[in-house]
Amino acid sequence: MNLGDEFSREFVITRKIYDGFRELFNDNNPLHVDLEFARARGFGGVVMHGNILNGFLSYFIGECLPDKNVIIHSQEIKYYNPAYLDDKLIFTAKVVGVFESVGAVEIKFCFEKESGVKVAKGMIQIGRKTV
Repeated sequence: MNLGDEFSREFVITRKIYDGFRELFNDNNPLHVDLEFARARGFGGVVMHGNILNGFLSYFIGECLPDKNVIIHSQEIKYYNPAYLDDKLIFTAKVVGVFESVGAVEIKFCFEKESGVKVAKGMIQIGRKTV
């Protein structure tokens, strides 16, 4: 990967992803499962779990990058707006740092809805896995 490389991908928060997350992690906070509860707090529907986006990040790092010999060192994500079931999210990422001496790469990323509403953004640092 080189400084300035850019990537993009679309992700959809499907019923299967939502149900799978709830089943695996048992997070049934009413904001995530109760439509009336969520609407009473000003949301347009049940709010998807923010960590679903972390799953998309993991997929991007493990499956979409040209180099498969990497491991996540750290990541930071900030949430700006909720995502809902069936939302299509446009994921964009850009390599903003390449540190050859330590085999690390920093990537800034953003998740936006098709409408351009920012859902989350952050930074992830990856490194080459050595044996």
